[in-house]
Amino acid sequence: IGVAAAGEARQRERCWLGERSMKIYTKTGDEGTSSLYTGERRDKSDAVFEALGDTDELNSLIGVAREHCRSLPDCEGLLGQLETIQSRLLDVGSAVATPPGKATATKVERAAFPTGPTEDLESWIDAYDETLPPLRNFILPSGGLAASFLHLARTTCRRAERRIVPLVREENIQTEVCVFMNRLSDYLFTAARFAARQAEEEEVVYKKS
Repeated sequence: IGVAAAGEARQRERCWLGERSMKIYTKTGDEGTSSLYTGERRDKSDAVFEALGDTDELNSLIGVAREHCRSLPDCEGLLGQLETIQSRLLDVGSAVATPPGKATATKVERAAFPTGPTEDLESWIDAYDETLPPLRNFILPSGGLAASFLHLARTTCRRAERRIVPLVREENIQTEVCVFMNRLSDYLFTAARFAARQAEEEEVVYKKS
């Protein structure tokens, strides 16, 4: 299997169907192609796999940021949110790997991305905003390890979003996936500011030359 998210979508289907497990390696991608959740095979350089790869990279970065957040005080809520987001990113991958025009109605329904996760992000952003000092200047990625990795995740999220936008237009991927990714970058920025405050680290302010 060439890309983790597409493989995870198929693994999830096997769980729904009651199958016990699947092998990590299948050798089916040895010639440079991989399959979507629909079963369609495409070149690994296809735009869908570019989007899946960037989403997978984002998930890994959030995992690193989450580990650094463990050392910060009073971050249980943040840790739980980041874990939830990591699971939702697998759902993003499932939706991206299931172009509606190439999938059965059953698979489209299973891979559908709901509106609830975006609403969760908005409520979390609003809650952090109430506790953080207002922004009066541009800030640079900074504020300690946890905050800096959250900033790095934010920029990777923007890249993944840019990969997904054309798929919404050309492959009819759900618009809600784009909305979620757009809001996620805002959340990661706000979470980085919160992590910097909890670490008692200064946020570096942009200075014009």
